[in-house]
Amino acid sequence: MRRVAAVLAVVSVAAAACLAPTADASRSLRIGIFDDGVVLYGEPELVFGELEKTRTQLLRVNLWWSGPGIRVATRKPKRPADPNDPAYDWDTYDRTVRFSIVSGIEPVFSIIGTPPWANAAKGWNVAPTKPRDLRLFAAAAQKRYSGTFVNADGVTLPRVSLWMAWNEPNNPVFLKPQFRRAGKKWTILSGRDYAKICNAVVEGIKSVQRSSKVACGATGPRGNNNPNSSRPSVSPIPFLRAMKAGGAKGFDAYAHHPYYGSPAETPTTKPPPGKRGQPPTAVTLANIDDLISELDRLYGKRMRVWVTEYGYQTSPPDRIFGVTASKQAKYLTQAVAVARANPRIDMFLWFLLRDEERLEGWQSGLTTFDDKRKPSFNAFRRAAASLAS
Repeated sequence: MRRVAAVLAVVSVAAAACLAPTADASRSLRIGIFDDGVVLYGEPELVFGELEKTRTQLLRVNLWWSGPGIRVATRKPKRPADPNDPAYDWDTYDRTVRFSIVSGIEPVFSIIGTPPWANAAKGWNVAPTKPRDLRLFAAAAQKRYSGTFVNADGVTLPRVSLWMAWNEPNNPVFLKPQFRRAGKKWTILSGRDYAKICNAVVEGIKSVQRSSKVACGATGPRGNNNPNSSRPSVSPIPFLRAMKAGGAKGFDAYAHHPYYGSPAETPTTKPPPGKRGQPPTAVTLANIDDLISELDRLYGKRMRVWVTEYGYQTSPPDRIFGVTASKQAKYLTQAVAVARANPRIDMFLWFLLRDEERLEGWQSGLTTFDDKRKPSFNAFRRAAASLAS
């Protein structure tokens, strides 16, 4: 730990800058991992040592404005755009960014969670009443991770230049309500609310660092499009249309989570059609071009695509939704190949380094909960090595 701490203490602006992409950076695919459970709550030296062994290039982290995660805004700030405001606690994220850079991994921060004071205590998964509050927080976050900010310990923090707005806003777990009744018709309120979230994050980040890249969307793979269901949600393409109608603009990439729908599906198995022969409502990796075609229509062909969550669970322990460990490795390799072959996809992030302990959680890790490597661990290493070469 002392060796790593000593290295962290001398992380320089130059080191951060060499990992930050420029406006003319290569658009070739890079892959990474998203696992807040081990990254934010585990022992950093052990976790990042294991991440280095995977050769991961990117690490997604949820940056909680507020909510069930490690929140930054512990109370309402008096100077919300100032990262030094005493209402903010950045310690966990400072540590994560510094370890990431020392390990040669570029962080991807996803801003999420509304504080009680920003939406009359309606819940962290309800949009802020005033988008300006979120915009100022995003600006504070980018100022802190601009590559020039010096923390209270006199350490210059590395730069973060890859950002996301929220997580799966077409899913009521992460954003509610999904629908609103207007007369006899229902409208997709989540898409319009999310447009304000997207714009606030984009404006906040780019007001500080114009060259940073921000992805909006971060949509889950499917939705029931039924406002009368017990758990109403919106499928990706109608959600994309609703956020466009709500005025979402200025973002650099559209993020999506193209998970499989059943263990019988491979990365190239197209999802089943919708009702009465309609096109599929799900967008998986196999039909992600349907989403890209809609992006072309709404935002033009320059819009990049980030796959910011993907994975296959293993059986055991998940005997309902899991596949064998060997199939998980095979499908990981296939999925990276599909993403690599698509000229629009710049990023591919695997969900979980390590399985979650609770069975009702996710078991898509490259290792079991007790840290035994699955075949997918080496499959990921090989994929990362091939992309880096």
